[in-house]
Amino acid sequence: MVSQALKIDFADQFPRLSRAPIAEAVIEMRARAEVQWEESTIRGRLTPLLPGYQKIESQSEFEHEMQLGPGQDTVQRHRDLGWRGLRCESTDHLHIAQFNRDGFVFSRLRPYDHWEQFQGEAMRLWRIYQDLASPSGIQRLGLRFINRIELPVDGPPPDDYLRMPSEVLAGMPLSRVGFFHRDVLAVQGYPYIVTIVRTVQPIQVTGNKGFGLLLDIDVFSTEPFDLRDDLLTQRLVEMRWLKNKAFFGSITQQALETFQ
Repeated sequence: MVSQALKIDFADQFPRLSRAPIAEAVIEMRARAEVQWEESTIRGRLTPLLPGYQKIESQSEFEHEMQLGPGQDTVQRHRDLGWRGLRCESTDHLHIAQFNRDGFVFSRLRPYDHWEQFQGEAMRLWRIYQDLASPSGIQRLGLRFINRIELPVDGPPPDDYLRMPSEVLAGMPLSRVGFFHRDVLAVQGYPYIVTIVRTVQPIQVTGNKGFGLLLDIDVFSTEPFDLRDDLLTQRLVEMRWLKNKAFFGSITQQALETFQ
C-alpha cells in the first residue's frame, strides 16, 4: 500500500507534556568492536570513567536453536557464545548503559526528563564506547520509546486513549478487552523504518488492579554510516521527530489533555 510521502519538517511543533507516559527511552548504536574484547581489560578501562555508574555487571551471549528430531520430537540446543560486554546502572537507577562487543545501548527509565539530557548522556557514553571498542562505523541506529498508560479495570476503554481500528469484527459488536496491533512503516525518501506496537499489559504494581496500555514506538535505520558526530546527531534528531509524529498520531485528544 503506497501512501503520500511524509516530509520531516522541524517547523512542526509538538506539545510539551509534563506527565508524559514514557516508561523507557532507548538509543542503540549497533557497531562491531575492532579491538580484542576481553572482560578484565574493558572493565579496568571503563570503571574509572563511570563514577556515577556503580553497578557494573557482566553480560554473556547465548544461542538457542530448536529442531525437529527423530519421531518429530523437538530438540533444543543452547550454545554459550561467551562474554558479550558490561551492563552499567547509574546510582539513581535511572540510566542503564550497555557496552557490548556488538554495540552500545543507552536507556533512560521513568521518570523521563527531557530530550537534551537523554541525548547528551547517550552521546557522552557513546564516545567512551568509541574509545574502548574502536568501531569503524554504525551498522544500525535505533531510537525507541516505550509508553505505558495505566488505567483501572473499571475505567475508560482503551479507545479513549489510543487510536484503534473502529470495528473489531464485522457483524460482531463485541467489547475489546485485549489486543495486539503492530504496524511497520517505511519512511519514503529517508533511511528509516517506524514500528508501532499497541497492546494491553497487566499493571505490575502490588495491590493495584488494572491494566496498562502499551504504546511502543521504535524508529531505526539499517543503513550503515561513518562515525561523524554531526551525521549521528542529525539522524537522531530526525528519528526523534518521527517518534513524536507517531506518538501524537496514536493518542486521542483525551489522552493528550491527561498528559499535559
